[in-house]
Amino acid sequence: MHDFSLNSRIGVVVIGRNEGERLISCLHSLIGKAKTIVYVDSGSTDDSVSHANKLGVQVVMLDLNVPFTAARARNEGFQQLIKSSPEIDYVQFVDGDCEVAPNWIAHASNFLDENTQYAVVCGRRRERYLEKSIFNFMCDSEWDTPIGDAKACGGDALMRVKAFQQVGGFRIQLIAGEEPELCLRLRASGYSIRRLDYEMTLHDAAMTKFNQWWKRTTRAGYAFAEGAYLHGTAPEKHWVKESRRALVWGLAIPIVMLLIGMFCWQLSMIIAMVYPLQIIRLALKNKNESKQHTWKTAFYNVLGKFAEMYGQLRFYYQRLLSKPSALIEYK
Repeated sequence: MHDFSLNSRIGVVVIGRNEGERLISCLHSLIGKAKTIVYVDSGSTDDSVSHANKLGVQVVMLDLNVPFTAARARNEGFQQLIKSSPEIDYVQFVDGDCEVAPNWIAHASNFLDENTQYAVVCGRRRERYLEKSIFNFMCDSEWDTPIGDAKACGGDALMRVKAFQQVGGFRIQLIAGEEPELCLRLRASGYSIRRLDYEMTLHDAAMTKFNQWWKRTTRAGYAFAEGAYLHGTAPEKHWVKESRRALVWGLAIPIVMLLIGMFCWQLSMIIAMVYPLQIIRLALKNKNESKQHTWKTAFYNVLGKFAEMYGQLRFYYQRLLSKPSALIEYK
């Protein structure tokens, strides 16, 4: 176990925008867990900044004239953290809609102390209100990733400051998928990533509407395309499989159906049966979820390929016209 100086070796960067009560819960869960807490605000119109100030948290307000990204927010928060507390060894990144488990930071820092080859450690992220919608439930399933060595982490993770600085932090232009991209560069530098079977954060997606889910899934497709564009070559082939899968289900099959339908609509309808068959296959394959959600999850996983495809086309369109990436928000 660490000695009394533990907290002096850890800093926290929280990012958020209009998180309201979620941010208050997040900051309260961190008070006393680190030497310095920095909150980075991306243009909130609620009382987020005043709430953070009242709690004695350092606040960084992003320049409104520069496009917002979570990656940019985390980097600027980190810069402020190091400026204020240059001696820290670890930084805990947290999304402002998450509440951090009481013992997580101490447990995670113990792990990094004892395993110097690891640059990042993360744990279990749970969805707070998974019963409110199928979309929240799907988020909770998304967080339930395998324990052990991993290729990537999510937005909540404890990182080794030296390693983070060594690779130059997050790639600020990415509108999504910045954590896996960072982890890819860390692994290329010889570090490892670890997911522990330990409670880390309680997340509030607040995703109860179809259009929220569609936007979030579109953003994922955009991230797949950009990740494959940046690191799609061997040996990583970063998000190549995910990109191809979305393009096949969301674009290639519909195009084939349309072309064949011009000559034989009956055959086109037969081809269209691959979609309900895929839903059935996914539902029967998934043994872990409750029967209440199995079929809905399978349906949205198939439908989501169209949103992912749209996100990818959006990336390539912006790339072709040399347009800057635009944030895709679902809240």
